[in-house]
This record gives sequence, C-alpha cells and structure tokens, in this order.
Amino acid sequence: MKRIITLQDISCVGRCSITVALPVISAMGVECGILPTAVLSTHTMFKTFTCKDLSDQIAPIADAWEAEKITFDGIYTGYLASGEQCRQVCAFFDRFANADNLVLVDPAMADNGKLYAAFDSSFPQEMAKVCAKADIILPNITEACLLTGTEYRTEYDEAYIDGLLCRLLDLGCRTAVLTGVSFAPDKLGVAYLDRDGNRFSYFTRRCPQSYHGTGDLYSSTVLGGVMRGLDLGDALALAADFVVTCIEATASSKESRWYGVEFESQIPLLCRMLEERL
Repeated sequence: MKRIITLQDISCVGRCSITVALPVISAMGVECGILPTAVLSTHTMFKTFTCKDLSDQIAPIADAWEAEKITFDGIYTGYLASGEQCRQVCAFFDRFANADNLVLVDPAMADNGKLYAAFDSSFPQEMAKVCAKADIILPNITEACLLTGTEYRTEYDEAYIDGLLCRLLDLGCRTAVLTGVSFAPDKLGVAYLDRDGNRFSYFTRRCPQSYHGTGDLYSSTVLGGVMRGLDLGDALALAADFVVTCIEATASSKESRWYGVEFESQIPLLCRMLEERL
C-alpha cells in the first residue's frame, strides 16, 4: 500500500483541509499520514473559532520521522498559514522528497481575483518557492495569476490559459494544472501542461452552487488516484466528476451551505468510480 503525508491545517469540525484529505485518500486505498500545521476548533466560516499554530512542531516531527527512517510515496500540501510555514515546507521537501516519490502542491491562498484576507502581498512569493519544488501544482486561475504576476481576467481565451500554464512551469514545477477553467457558460474544468509539452483538458457540467472545501476535495482525490496508478489525466477527470457529484448531493441536503461540501455519503461511489478506471 502506498503511503502519503499531507501537510496542512486540521479543523476539528467542518469539512476542509485534513478533515477532507484523510478520509478521502484512505478510502481510495492509500495510507494517509498527517502533519498538521495548525489546529482549529472549526473552519473559519464559523463565527467563533480557535486556532493553535503548530509551526514549532513541524521540524521536530520531521526529525522523529527521519530518525525512524520513515519514507513517503507522496507528499501533499494544502493551505499554509504564513510565509514561515512555506519556508518550513520547503525544508521538509528537501529532507523527504526524492526521485521515487511525488510532491503535489495545492497553493490554497486566493479565489475570485483576491488573496485571502489572512495573507499579505508578500505571501504569493513564498508560495511560489513551494511550487518550485513540486512535481504537480494545482492552482486556480486567481492563484496562478498571483504566483506568476499575471493580470487576472474573468473573461479569457485558450491563449490566456496556455500562457498562464507556461508561466507556472517557469516557477520550476514539472506539471502545472489549472483548475476552474471555463470556455463555455455551462462547463467548468481543468487544463494541464507538463515540461515535455504534453497537454490535457477535461470539462464537466458547471454547478451553480459553491461550497467550502471543494478545492481540498479535488486535490485529495487527484492524489489518491495517482497513487493508485491512474495517469494524471484520468485522476483529474475522476476528481472533477466526484466533486460535481458531491456538490449536487450537498445542494439537495438541508445542511448549511457554509458548513462544507457533503462528501462522506458519496465515498462508496468514489470507490466504485476509481475501480472502474483502474
């Protein structure tokens, strides 16, 4: 069985970050270790929450793993709370990433043309250093623009997306995946470009709803698929189809929309979808 480690925060209640990654990746038949960068009582869409920064624990935990000669088939990062955590993650990559494992970075820091309120204008430069060490990065269009200094547009063509992908590769990653790409009002999907010039795109139906945690769900499903042996294009398509299914399940539920995407009830379907593709 493959073993991955994910470095991101954990919300004790609420569907995001490790709370999504751990069950999804485990259900896909991959061991999912965790290195929490912070512990929150709930995710930040709640009115009241606590947060304990765990930056001072990253290096000691890495020391213990190195002493035990623990290795990982994949390393996956999501939301990082500060430039300092970005630097710590880069140091973690230097210790545990190698030619035999895969590093996937979801540079979760922005959406809808804006950097998240928790970050200052210097943060994208620090996240770009994390992306430079990755095999695969999965930014949305806003994040890609911030990482590359590109003007953000809500209306664009294929040449704009191709230019963004090329500039993302210039950061140093092996494969750039751009999420949230759309060339038609009823379709939404992804596009990628790698250093060998291979291109891929996949589009599915656009859902009118938007829920907390869908980005984490997407990245986790992609990594689980790749670890199980899918090629990247198949893993990206699987993740897109699964996220749409979860959004539609959430839309039919009476749960509060801000709470997060309802993925738990759809995990049996994910397992079937994965097995059909293997």
